Formats: sequence, structure tokens, C-alpha cells
Amino acid sequence: MKPQIVLILALAVLSPFALTAQRSSPPRASAPRANAGRIPAPPPARSSPRAKPEVERGRDHAVNSTPHVNNDHWYGHDRPNDRRYRVATPYEHGRFEHVGPGYRYGIGHIDRDHHRFWFPGGFFFDVALWDWPICTDWCWDCGDDFVIYDDPDHPGWYLLYNIHTGAYVHVMYGGVGPIP
Repeated sequence: MKPQIVLILALAVLSPFALTAQRSSPPRASAPRANAGRIPAPPPARSSPRAKPEVERGRDHAVNSTPHVNNDHWYGHDRPNDRRYRVATPYEHGRFEHVGPGYRYGIGHIDRDHHRFWFPGGFFFDVALWDWPICTDWCWDCGDDFVIYDDPDHPGWYLLYNIHTGAYVHVMYGGVGPIP
């Protein structure tokens, strides 16, 4: 009978902690709305350095002028030999290793003036100046709505994919730094 009393006392003491842990757990990640509700696989590298950005047939110009993913196909990705993506020292600040559809991120902080954002933990990225207009209206603090991919055509660059809009932008990893 003593083991039963010990078990009951242990449950009574520990149950408030279990309830607190349940209440403080992070909210469940929201389901993707773009790409038919799926997070896409990484984009494939293109074989020709002169490959033109693909456009979706039957879509209006506004959709086709924005880099996006639809039916797991990456549209609008700039040419591999585009000079804007040439970097003297690719991965100068190291490589960000947690990439691909298995990792979803929320934004810890955004500095709109400098086109920079931080993931929790201090990992920060700069959005390419020419891509900033694509993402200015994104909801940067709505939850775990972003996936980072290696850019297979532009060494030193990554692609930040928005799971709700289906659009993506080019970003460069800046390393780990304090959130302002």
C-alpha cells in the first residue's frame, strides 16, 4: 500500500508542472496555403548558365513576374549567370545548414530599413535589394511561415520561401549576430 501512496503523492506534486508545460508549448504551425498546401522540395540546379526564368503558361503577368512555386515547380528564378548574384567570397559568414522543407522558421526580428531579418537564435539574413519589393508586404511575424533553401544556381545565396504566398526571394546569410 505504501507504493500506491508514493505514486499518488508524486502525481499530485508533478501534475501542475505538466499542465504548465502543456500551456506554454508553442502554438501549432499553420498549414501552408501556397503550392496546393505542400512545402516544395528544393529547386533543381539548371544545366545551362543562360537558362531563362520559366513562366507559368496561362497565368497573368503579375503572377509570372514574381518568383514563385506552383505544383512543386519553381518559376521565375533568375539566370544562373546573372551578374547580380556574383559574390567575391561565397559563404563569407559560413553556411546556414538547416535548409529545406524539413525546417520551418518564424522571424524573430525584421529591420525593414536595411532589408534584414533574424531567425530566433540570432541567425540573420539580408534580402537582395532587387527582391525586396516582392516581400515588403509579407506578414513577417505571423508564425513559422518561412523555409530556407540553398540556391542551386547562385553560390553564396539562399532562397527564402513564404509558405502562404508561394513567393520566394534571394537572401544572403550574415551569420549570427545580436538582434537589435
